[in-house]
Amino acid sequence: MDVFQIKDLTFTYPTGEKPVLREVSLDIARGEFVTLCGKTGSGKTTLLRHLKPAITPHGRCAGEVLFSGRPVRELDPRRQAAEIGFVFQSPDNQIVTDKVWHELAFGLESLGYDTRTIRIRVAETAYYFGIGEWFRKPVDKLSGGQKQLLNLAGIMAMQPSVLVLDEPTSQLDPIAALEFIHTIHRINRELGVTVIISEHRLEELLHLSDRLVVMDNGEILAQGKPSDVCVDLIGRGHDMLMSMPTPVRVYAESRAPGECPLTVGQGRKWLSTLIKTPEAVSADTDLKEKTVDGKPALELDNVWFRYEKSSADVLRGFSISVMPGEIVSVAGGNGAGKTTALSVMSGALKPYRGKVKLFGKPASKGGNIGMLPQDAKTVFLTDSVKKDLEEAAGNINRVYEIAKLLGITHLLESHPYDLSGGEQQKAALAKLLLRDPGILLLDEPTKGFDGFFKKEFSKILKSLADSGKAIVIVSHDLEFCAGVSDRCAMLFDGINITENIPKYFFGGNSFYTTAASRMSRGIISAAVTPGDIVNALKEEGI
Repeated sequence: MDVFQIKDLTFTYPTGEKPVLREVSLDIARGEFVTLCGKTGSGKTTLLRHLKPAITPHGRCAGEVLFSGRPVRELDPRRQAAEIGFVFQSPDNQIVTDKVWHELAFGLESLGYDTRTIRIRVAETAYYFGIGEWFRKPVDKLSGGQKQLLNLAGIMAMQPSVLVLDEPTSQLDPIAALEFIHTIHRINRELGVTVIISEHRLEELLHLSDRLVVMDNGEILAQGKPSDVCVDLIGRGHDMLMSMPTPVRVYAESRAPGECPLTVGQGRKWLSTLIKTPEAVSADTDLKEKTVDGKPALELDNVWFRYEKSSADVLRGFSISVMPGEIVSVAGGNGAGKTTALSVMSGALKPYRGKVKLFGKPASKGGNIGMLPQDAKTVFLTDSVKKDLEEAAGNINRVYEIAKLLGITHLLESHPYDLSGGEQQKAALAKLLLRDPGILLLDEPTKGFDGFFKKEFSKILKSLADSGKAIVIVSHDLEFCAGVSDRCAMLFDGINITENIPKYFFGGNSFYTTAASRMSRGIISAAVTPGDIVNALKEEGI
């Protein structure tokens, strides 16, 4: 029996002129693992929110959604809370209590379960998710990965039959994201819970899915077995190919013979059939570091920082420099101090030891610096994107120029909070660029971006760097960093433990590296992006 039946669903936001969803029809079987993907603003989040009445957006709606054969809007609050679990992008926006144990119990308490039942459910949930070691910790002491796992555990304690997840790994580092996805897969396979997940990160998710659903402009473009959908997208030459896993992209761009691989392991086997002499093929022989003349635009020297006098140091002798015209990416796990480092660079936080210089002068004397925060919502001050951008620019022509560059012209009249996560990122970025800072600090800038726009965004950043701007990116998106950066650094235990050009940085890492590097290692040397592998194959005449 189908757990959800979506019939001709059309939806338009109150301030919108065009529908966000257009006659969407989709059946989801009980126990199925369905992955939903699509370009930024394609309607994924809006569709998922229609699966749970408590969070369904306001607007004009036609069609219907059935849950176990009954209109979902007729479900009483208790049943939808218990049976339909929903995990949001940001873990901080979903946590409501101050202690881990209380968060696990909160949903059960709200449903009115007795104390004995709550204790049993909480205990077995804590064991299943491995929460025992931090069961009594304050939630504000958890890493991003632990918070998202806690969100998931709190929902699963209520024993839902359906789990809906809206880009749950967007704020997690690569290792935490992989662990989270594997946990979701276990829940689906071992407990029979239906999983519907929207994601831009498909590298480790696609091969676990029973079905892949691709959305485009509010409609379902394709659906079916992941391998069949990938072949379909290749045949269409559709932009969504840029969001597919690295093996699929390499296969599509190279047009090399064989079956389309979905995973890194399948990609390695496929490459091995094409290249008989391991590492005789090199992706690039020019591995020189970019040379930029002049003094650093931004320089941190032996910086130490802690949030409270009695707390532990977050930065412990952190040093880094960025030249005008250079793009530097900083990687590291959740809780490593990356956002703190950016805040110190921006002047929002002051270190108790060490020096921060902007264009050779102490940061206290100011500098033309702009920061894109991790939570894009915090930059919006008005009830429309256009008003916010006008406030930043003071010139309406400049507003339209930047809006066109970022592809948000059609969103100018929208309320910022009505936008998808990726659209909010674009609008926040537009506001930053309109201020024309000499130094750009970007905290998870590609969060919510589809693969096609990431490629366009990469071009924008390189153009800004060519104009002399210094750019620092903090990101878990290692594939993007590998393609756009002049140098990459890793923050661990409060210090910059290593930095190098992308080919050496990612080529030397085993875990904090790209799918392209893992796919080609030992077969093609110096390949860290899909383009590197494709170019190497072309050089070999394959």
